[in-house]
Amino acid sequence: MKFEATTRSVQGSSASRRLRRAGRVPAIVYGGKGEAQSIELDHNEIFHALRKEPFHTSVLDMILDGKAQSVLLRAVQWHSYKQLVLHVDFQRVNANEALTTRVPFHFINGDESPAVKQQGATISHVLNDIEITCLPKDLPQFIEVDLGNLQVNEVVHLSDVKVPAGVEFLGIGEESPVLATATVIAESPDEDPPTAADVSAADAEKSDKPAEDDAK
Repeated sequence: MKFEATTRSVQGSSASRRLRRAGRVPAIVYGGKGEAQSIELDHNEIFHALRKEPFHTSVLDMILDGKAQSVLLRAVQWHSYKQLVLHVDFQRVNANEALTTRVPFHFINGDESPAVKQQGATISHVLNDIEITCLPKDLPQFIEVDLGNLQVNEVVHLSDVKVPAGVEFLGIGEESPVLATATVIAESPDEDPPTAADVSAADAEKSDKPAEDDAK
């Protein structure tokens, strides 16, 4: 994915506020052999780009002052309640150096699994993404997890997922982490059945009532 950027010569809080009022977003690009560089972006362009998942998980082509650089999105600062992007961080990417980032899981075929179709189970996603390392050319936009064969009370582990070529999962302990589960939630009746104590109390209450006099 491609986006435009220009060098930002003025820095500081006041300058950043002026940029935002002008429809621009202050940003920074760092890493690689170059020094950290202050840049600015068009707000509308970056706002719509950030709504697309691949923008968060792909090596991006940043056209900075007319020259292309490969970068990876690292951080975004949003306004606390307005739909405004306040600041963005990018990292330069070297094609020959491994990068480390998080990639989302895409869970597929859950509604077609025996657990859901045959027994009405609920599938819970335990992990939604994972940290990986790989060369830029091997970076996957997502990792697919097929739930099509999932049975009730079964779990899907990371070890059940095919590792993309050139990718290494990070932060994994001795046991393979659980990605998804399928369970049937028992429905409780609206009212609990009366107990023996309830019945005895009701009978005692009836016996304490005076009999009605039929004679008029």
